[in-house]
Amino acid sequence: MLTRLKVDGFKNLVDVDVRFGPFTCVAGANGVGKSNLLDAIGFLSKLTDKPLVDAALSVRDEAGRTGDVRNLFHRVGQTYADEMTFEAEMIVPREGFDDLGQPAKATITFLRYLLKIRFRPEEVTRAVGGLEIVKEELSHIKIGEPRRHLLFPHSLQWRRSALAGRRTTPYISTEEDSKGSKIIKIHQDGGSSGRARMLAAANLPRTALSATNAAETPTATLARREMQSWRLLQLEPSALRAPDPFSAPSKLGADGSHLAATLYRMGRTNGTRGETAASDSGSNPLYSRVANRLSELIDDVRNVSIIRDEKRELLTLNVTGRDGTVHPARSLSDGTLRFLALAVLELDPEAQGLLCLEEPENGIHPKRIPAILNLLQDIAVDVEYPTGADNPLRQVIVNTHSPAVVAQVPDDSLLIADTKEIIRDRKAFRTLSFSCLPKTWRQSNPEARVVSRGKVLEYLNPVSISSNDYVFESAPRSPSVRSVRVVDRPDLQLTLSYGDSRG
Repeated sequence: MLTRLKVDGFKNLVDVDVRFGPFTCVAGANGVGKSNLLDAIGFLSKLTDKPLVDAALSVRDEAGRTGDVRNLFHRVGQTYADEMTFEAEMIVPREGFDDLGQPAKATITFLRYLLKIRFRPEEVTRAVGGLEIVKEELSHIKIGEPRRHLLFPHSLQWRRSALAGRRTTPYISTEEDSKGSKIIKIHQDGGSSGRARMLAAANLPRTALSATNAAETPTATLARREMQSWRLLQLEPSALRAPDPFSAPSKLGADGSHLAATLYRMGRTNGTRGETAASDSGSNPLYSRVANRLSELIDDVRNVSIIRDEKRELLTLNVTGRDGTVHPARSLSDGTLRFLALAVLELDPEAQGLLCLEEPENGIHPKRIPAILNLLQDIAVDVEYPTGADNPLRQVIVNTHSPAVVAQVPDDSLLIADTKEIIRDRKAFRTLSFSCLPKTWRQSNPEARVVSRGKVLEYLNPVSISSNDYVFESAPRSPSVRSVRVVDRPDLQLTLSYGDSRG
């Protein structure tokens, strides 16, 4: 669970410091760069698996993908920053496995990871330039200071279940040798009794964290596992509609692939009749729960099922309407498929970590937006109850520019993204900024920026109702034909109020 992220020098993120709760909604106009926050999270996640340059090249730019790692650094005019820094505070699982399937147990679950990367133009092995690690650290956060680090409201039972352990020395640290070269040390969980691995930072093609294992560094391994679980969901209708072969992975892909295989695996695990129950939604309580959730979006749902085609060895997802009509996944609407995928994620105990989603309202009728928002909040961990199999440590971050979404999200989950002007090295430029609503838990952060009343009203009532604002020219009409904008109708006037009270 990512509780805090500080970024400096990445795209238009300069001196950005964001606190996260279980569910966070980032709202902003098109073009302000709110997606860059999700890209920063995704970049950190990719660095746990990929070499530095490969991870950088996988991050999208304005055209959807970058071909030059230099484009990830903050730019003013034609001048790029030389370094970018990331600092993440996170809660990691107590137990897990490394890449070889070896068990790992954390000595402490509340950690801080810091990474500073420099652009190295003298790199000649790649035409796009090189990246060099300047500093990498992984250290513990004192569990006795929850009010300082965990600002969102939570119960004592939840905190005790999520935070555990004790540590006095770092897991990864950076030092300088006698020649001034940076040396990164990977310390064993044994503390001073374990011998540290020493790595020359200038020669590292990837982060030290990406090379950890359960035998020597179980806590760092679980930090890596946590960051690997940070993913951006880009649910593609074509991937959601596709049937799965019997041999397909049974975990939902970031694009929505393997939906049928995932639901089939869940049905076999949670069903009462094993494999037979997995193909009969009427007798499988898991499928009934999925159908009930889907009925919050569309009324015409009787059940959800997975059909095994033994001849072609395919799994196909079907939704049956109240009149008995069977609708295969290929005939379902885009919004229905996305909602169905999220409903499966909410019920899947194996789906953990941080899920990022852009514009969740796409393909959803405005009347049904509360249903999708309730579902997204249900995916996130409930911080009033201890973590466990029925309350996994999951987190959701969404971004949007929809006033209907902004109006419906909980007030303490909302962050307004906008740009502000700052001056650095005698140069003025605009950078991304995040503001919260007054009298929410986010304001307890001394460095929090509070959004203005006018900015909130821009989102809640983006269409001006003044008759003098805009006049759209059209073909001449007959004088007997009356043309009135919908927003100008007296019977459809909307009155919005803004107050200090919550609710």
